[in-house]
Amino acid sequence: MAVFMDLSIQSVEKKKLESIIETAAHLGYSAVAVNHVANFEKETKKEIAKPLCHEELFEGALPIVQGTTKPVKIVTRLTIVASDPSHCTEMRTTSQRTKLYDVVSVFPKTEKLFHTACLNLDVDLICINVTEKQPFYFKRAAVNAAISRGIYFELVYTPAIRDSTMRRYTISNALALMQSCKGKNIIISSGAEKPLELRGPYDIANLGLLFGLSEAGAKAAVSTNCRAVILHGATRKTAFGVIYTMPRDEQEDKREATAPASKRSRTEAV
Repeated sequence: MAVFMDLSIQSVEKKKLESIIETAAHLGYSAVAVNHVANFEKETKKEIAKPLCHEELFEGALPIVQGTTKPVKIVTRLTIVASDPSHCTEMRTTSQRTKLYDVVSVFPKTEKLFHTACLNLDVDLICINVTEKQPFYFKRAAVNAAISRGIYFELVYTPAIRDSTMRRYTISNALALMQSCKGKNIIISSGAEKPLELRGPYDIANLGLLFGLSEAGAKAAVSTNCRAVILHGATRKTAFGVIYTMPRDEQEDKREATAPASKRSRTEAV
């Protein structure tokens, strides 16, 4: 059974945030990220607040995920909106503020910062603008560099629900990104500010097909890729590494055993 996640629930007032998280659990999301946005374009005093812990949100037990007996997992996320690499000094590995967050992302407003984020910034996610026409092209070299570093790209679907013009921009910018990344390292999040803006994970997987993802890629964009982002964040915080195991199918093992040596999966020792 796939574990679905939504890595962008906007940090709004407490009561509304509680309602959004409860709705997400009811829709079948096993984990959500509360997103704190720091707009370094507008703010002259560039400070990052401490994340809100789930104990401050729910005094009692956390909501139970529909179809399971487990409570929803709440992770913290920081998104820095910036237009110049000089705005991103807080994204250093040594920054104590960013280490408080489980996921760190950047929303680059310029091509220069997008290129820097792909190559150098210590982030887990790069946000793609879906509310206006993309002001620059996604260069394949920069995108591939980000993919090789384990960085993922995020598409948010809520603007497409709110406005028909934004819907066109969302689809257009998503298709432009797919041409460069070939469907790799994509996650789809809500960016919800109220419960009615949330959609079920299977609906979002279908939306991924409209964005140019394959059926498997669209499902991964709300499940395994989101897990990979959280694990990348854990690696960033510890400066070591994270290992997790996945069960292998017996039939797959048999097929691999009979396959030619050149086509067998390889395990590299680090």
